Amino acid sequence: MALLPILRFPDPRLKKVAAPVHNIDASIKRLARDMAETMYEAPGIGLAATQVDVHVRLIVIDTSETHDQLLTLINPEIVESQGTQVCEEGCLSVPGIYDKVERAESVVVRYLDLEGVERTIDADGLLAVCLQHEIDHLDGKVFVEHLSLLKQTRIKAKLAKQAKITA
Repeated sequence: MALLPILRFPDPRLKKVAAPVHNIDASIKRLARDMAETMYEAPGIGLAATQVDVHVRLIVIDTSETHDQLLTLINPEIVESQGTQVCEEGCLSVPGIYDKVERAESVVVRYLDLEGVERTIDADGLLAVCLQHEIDHLDGKVFVEHLSLLKQTRIKAKLAKQAKITA
């Protein structure tokens, strides 16, 4: 297994729309394992393939306190959503930035598991937020794009300043 480099906003590669996975082969399974290791090490609760510059529809999520409930979703698709909730979000691609985002309160997501079996997950609370956030990444959208243009501009400036300090 290997740790993967995580793209940072506003990297234009984060805007790419991910392609569907047509064949769940050894390379997809290896990518899923490497993404999980990267997510846990970061540390985070979700990671989309887009964030590691692989543009296929694959996400890993673990919202458990004990980091032992890994979900791997291939070609995830929200098929139903209800209600609204506002939660503070952060992102491994936007380090150190947190803000409130409005999302659906509950979602039903259809996906394939690592064996190619079609499954659905009915989620609410943090898991629902995380699923929507990671699926946004697959569609080329970062959570800060849900914020005002003024906030987006400030975030870009703050991240550019951080990049200069660490360079």
